Amino acid sequence: MSSRSLNPRTVSLPGDPPGGRRAVAVWGIGVSVYFVAVIFRTSLGVAGLDAAERFHVGASALSTFSILQLLVYAGMQIPVGLLVDRLGTKKVLAMGVVLFTAGQLGFAFSTSYAAALASRALLGCGDAMTFISVLRLGTRWFPARRGPLVAQLAGLVGMAGNLISTLVLSRLLHDLGWTAAFAGSALAGAVVLVLLLLFLKDHPEGYEPELLPHHGSAYVRRQILASWREPGTRLGMWVHFTTQFPAMVFLLLWGLPFLVQAQGLTRGTAGELLTLVVLSNMVVGLVYGQVVARHHAARLPLALGTVGATAAAWAATVAYPGDHAPMWLLVVLCTVLGACGPASMLGFDFARPANPPERQGTASGITNMGGFVASMTTLLAIGVLLDATGDDYSIAFCAVFVLQALGLSQILRLRGQAARRERERLVASRVETVHVPA
Repeated sequence: MSSRSLNPRTVSLPGDPPGGRRAVAVWGIGVSVYFVAVIFRTSLGVAGLDAAERFHVGASALSTFSILQLLVYAGMQIPVGLLVDRLGTKKVLAMGVVLFTAGQLGFAFSTSYAAALASRALLGCGDAMTFISVLRLGTRWFPARRGPLVAQLAGLVGMAGNLISTLVLSRLLHDLGWTAAFAGSALAGAVVLVLLLLFLKDHPEGYEPELLPHHGSAYVRRQILASWREPGTRLGMWVHFTTQFPAMVFLLLWGLPFLVQAQGLTRGTAGELLTLVVLSNMVVGLVYGQVVARHHAARLPLALGTVGATAAAWAATVAYPGDHAPMWLLVVLCTVLGACGPASMLGFDFARPANPPERQGTASGITNMGGFVASMTTLLAIGVLLDATGDDYSIAFCAVFVLQALGLSQILRLRGQAARRERERLVASRVETVHVPA
């Protein structure tokens, strides 16, 4: 038996889907749904000041929009993971499109704070059904060795949605006004729904997943507990928790007010810096995906390096002694924040090999919950601190360091357990691969 026969990069695992052009086409439809969901999710990031004026609210109430949206999103992750494992990708994505499109349309016509809150909650519910479904679609259509790159590409497409929100929706808000801009953007939801219903398939022919018995609450408990017991799932969740939220908080709500109110920039210049975060994310995502696909051991160093760089850039910005941080430092901050999204995707690269195919949705839901819980907590903390300190961003933004310290401690605690368990699974899969009949 040659060493080459045991190399997971040169053989396919049992049941590996073939990939190919058709896989790219079907996966592309799923990713287009996620693309639209991210546009809707981040639309408030460029409309924060407009929303404060439209609904006559302060910083804490403004942050409630994003907090509620993320609360619904995070709370839905495990239920959505279970739904994806049970119903398949197409049905769950279709439900998600209907919900997030209704939420965006409702937000367009909301004139009261309560109605706007309800619309964002509906949007968050639909948005929650997209990313896990897209991850599941990738594992069903592409070989396992392509998993890290496929996941990073999905994240990259999501950031392209953020870019559209930053560049296009902000201009529409300025030119057309609130209702026309948000209602017009909702048409994109109808377009991807038609594509999804006509062309998306859960898996290639001949690669149907194993049918497992579903017995109500017993099935739910079994899926959640089995996923949670895997150290790789928990490590993935904490990696996602620690890496994602600084950029999410900055892009989703507080970046534009910080750059305009605290740093004295024009809205145009602030928008360009937010765009830099997105562009940096897209570039770094491609790099991280290629590196991890070739060197699996690079996952943790990349994640920890991103956390360290983010903390350093954030600290240098908020602690700068002058009235305003220099432009070069703000550029560095936004460039570094661009690495947060790709680093958070590494969490799925810990959870994916730790769980069998029938638990991928549930495990991804647990992992994905991490960053959004951190984002929600930080959004609330910053809003409360801003109101308490008279809009002192230097104090309010220190909430980031508390969440980073918590997440970092858990990553360091779990890394050894996860590595040992993953080695055991890799050896077992290699042996199984070698004994697969030709």
